[in-house]
Parts: sequence; structure tokens; C-alpha cells
Amino acid sequence: MMVHFIGAGPGAPDLITVRGLDLIKRCPVCLYAGSLVPREVVDAAPKDARVLDTAPMALEEIIAEMEAAHSRGEDVARVHSGDPSLYGAIAEQMRLLVARGIAYDIIPGVPAFAAAAAALGTELTLPEIAQTIILTRTNGKASVMPEGESLELLGASGATLAIHLSIRNLKSIERALVPHYGADCPVAVVYRASWPDEQIIRGTLTDIWGKVREAKITRTALVLVGPVLGESQFRDSALYDATYEHVLRNRKTKAAT
Repeated sequence: MMVHFIGAGPGAPDLITVRGLDLIKRCPVCLYAGSLVPREVVDAAPKDARVLDTAPMALEEIIAEMEAAHSRGEDVARVHSGDPSLYGAIAEQMRLLVARGIAYDIIPGVPAFAAAAAALGTELTLPEIAQTIILTRTNGKASVMPEGESLELLGASGATLAIHLSIRNLKSIERALVPHYGADCPVAVVYRASWPDEQIIRGTLTDIWGKVREAKITRTALVLVGPVLGESQFRDSALYDATYEHVLRNRKTKAAT
């Protein structure tokens, strides 16, 4: 028996991995985070499968379902949104499974920041503009940020920031980042990336709060910050430069042959 932690992707049902979907199709028990995972994904479960939305369930209830499946020798598809390794709240589930001797594995999924970048039609790393992406969040109701991971400190890097679970904290984001990025630094807010009701709001550190407030977006949105979002004057990557030699494209070797 195995509990499969499956990343369902950012929202669009067809953005789940082939492996993840195949497991859902054959698992007799399917537990999914219904607040963020579309029902269409788990509709692929067997007709007689036990399918439960875990949004209203407590951790103890979820583990109890896994234990019951374990006693029956039935595999469990535990379906989370995005990629389970990012804000997936799977660590505490896995810890309890280990204590109970229940095996598990993890199937990665398309993360929200990747879907947001696709929606924006942009690359988040540009030569000599930005080569680092920081995935982070701000203090929230559920937990505070660890010491040393504040936006004030992270922003000093000048990297592209993908700020999760923070759409209600845009004013504090502005205060923390303007000293590092400048008031006119481009910001993009992507609401429900890849869903049918996806929305994109573009602005700067100083005006994005008003635009988001006007749109009445209060949850399920990712905030992207960095000069890469508004940059069009960047040099081409050397990867496909005809004059750039590497192990798979050596001009001297070609000339010799």
C-alpha cells in the first residue's frame, strides 16, 4: 500500500503530469484539496473510488482515512495543488505516516509561479538582468516568517521575487521593496493562473495595491516583482549564439569534418 502525494498543477486540469493522472485513475481512495484542485482532476478516479474533499477536514481526519486505506491494502491518491513541495502542507502528513509505518511517495506538479510566468508570456531569468528567482511569502495568519527571511533582506538581492499567499499584504510588500527595487519596479499579480477565470494585473510597486483593490482580488493570487517583468532591452543568451562553442556545438570540429 502506498500514499501518493500528487501535485495537480496550478489549476487547468490538463496541466497535471501523466504520472499523477495515471495514479488517480487507479487508486481506490482519492483525497484532494478541493479549494484549489479542480473537481475535473479527481473525476478521473475509478467509479467506485472513495473520493473526499479535504478542505473541511482536520489533519487527524485525513490521516485516519489513510490509516483505514492502509488496513484495507488500498493505495491513496493524495492530491494537492501546484507542486506539493511548495506550501503544500505535506510535511506534517508524511511525518505522521512515517510514525505509523505507512509508505508514501511524491509526484511533482507544475508550480504556480511557472503557470504565472506562462500567463504573462515572459521568461523570469534574462541574461545580465536576473538569474535568480526567490520563492517566498510574507507573514500570515497561519504562520510568521522565520528570522532572516523578511522581504527587506531578500529584496537586497535584486532577484525576481515570486511572493505567495500575500495578496492582502501588498502595502507591506511596497514598503519593504521600494528601497531595493525603486518605486517604478514592475509588478504582476496573477489571479488563479491557468483557471478559466484567470486575471492578470500589471503595475508598479507603488500602484499595484490600488489596482488589485479595484479588481477586488483577495486570495489565490501570486505576486511577481522584479525588473525582468518590464525589460525588453537585454542581450541574447549565448546558448544559441552561432559563435558560442560548447560540447554539443563545436565549430572547430565541424570545420575539420
